[in-house]
Amino acid sequence: MIINLPIDAEKIIKRLEAEGHEAYAVGGCIRDSLLGEQPQDWDICTSAQPEEVMVCFKDYPVIATGIKHGTVTVRLNHRSYEVTTYRKDGVYLDNRRPESVAFVSSLKEDAARRDFTINAMAYNSAKGLVDYYQGCSDLKAGIIRCVGNADERFREDALRIIRAMRFASVLGFVIEKDTALSMHRNKELLNRVSRERINVELCKLLRGKGIKHILREYKDILAVIMPELTPMFGFQQNNPHHKYDVWEHTVIAVDSSINETIIRLALLLHDIGKPECYTCDSNGIGHFYSHGEFGAEMVRKILKNLKFDNLTVNNVCQLVKYHDADINESNQFIKKWLNKIGDSQFDRLLQVKYADVMGQSDYQREKKLKKLENIEKMKQQVFQESQCYSLKDLAVNGRDLIEIGIQDGKKIGEILEWLLEQVIENRLENKRGDLIKAAKSI
Repeated sequence: MIINLPIDAEKIIKRLEAEGHEAYAVGGCIRDSLLGEQPQDWDICTSAQPEEVMVCFKDYPVIATGIKHGTVTVRLNHRSYEVTTYRKDGVYLDNRRPESVAFVSSLKEDAARRDFTINAMAYNSAKGLVDYYQGCSDLKAGIIRCVGNADERFREDALRIIRAMRFASVLGFVIEKDTALSMHRNKELLNRVSRERINVELCKLLRGKGIKHILREYKDILAVIMPELTPMFGFQQNNPHHKYDVWEHTVIAVDSSINETIIRLALLLHDIGKPECYTCDSNGIGHFYSHGEFGAEMVRKILKNLKFDNLTVNNVCQLVKYHDADINESNQFIKKWLNKIGDSQFDRLLQVKYADVMGQSDYQREKKLKKLENIEKMKQQVFQESQCYSLKDLAVNGRDLIEIGIQDGKKIGEILEWLLEQVIENRLENKRGDLIKAAKSI
């Protein structure tokens, strides 16, 4: 089995070997190479002590990035390569980092501390693939399995629970039975993991091609991160538009969407307000009035807790709020929506609405999809014809109004908004002369 190492990674390994040390490319870069993908980073492990690595590359920029844990960074041709000494970890008291590490001379001991078998393989050109834990077999079989005892691995670093879900989702793999049972058993340890670390893994997980299976099988683990999800599980909707409970509808909707983070976050949480907003009419039909608006407030708290940036929070909350809004197919109505939330968000909203429909029953599905298709066509027409739907597209601006004698800033803003409304409603053409005349008239 041959892996083509980058020239600089090969150079690092060869130089370490020339000084009497062992050295291998290790971890994710080997996994990705075997999957036929281009690794983003190439990490090196070695029997050399950190100080020996620094001496070995004294003619290159070397940064002691994590020397306490055996890692130094070597810079070659404007790229960074982490070179880490073989080690075994001491006790983990915080379910995140070892209290200490001990450097060892054995690659096998180093591999034993890694999270999953598919990440525990090493390679160099002379010795080929070194695979003590059958990672290559698991890779071929599409299996995520812990190295050694799963309980120990997850107690060492509880983030590995979410990482297992992320790898399974991204790669479309299944999680091996004992590893999965341990994940469910140890899920509460996630409460000790920083929200920032969970955030990163959650976003990657949501974009995976195997997301449907993960959301179904590991919803109890997601509920540790977002307890607000729990009421959705098994909540029956009792409505002809729906044939699934709220969570299963959510699972299918997420899986039906494009893999953009904001869209999938919005779909994961779009119906989170339904259990609280549920009412049942005299005919036994369930309704969820204002669940979008109510859910958006819940989502804001959830995403803030998970340390999402303000732009992401605002975008996701807006999509949740409006996911159930009725969008008229008329030119004027679509331009009002484009003005209200912007073209990028409007595109996302249509994507969310499409996925939402795909997670519903067959009742009126063709009609709903046809309506979305017509809205998309109308939106494209607005863009192609450069129709005006925002103040920046208006043929006049504040300076034009000042020139005709309007000095009050608040009044200028009100007039511009009124002119825009007239243009959107097709009552005025977006021509400077016409707009100036209309402005003078009011």
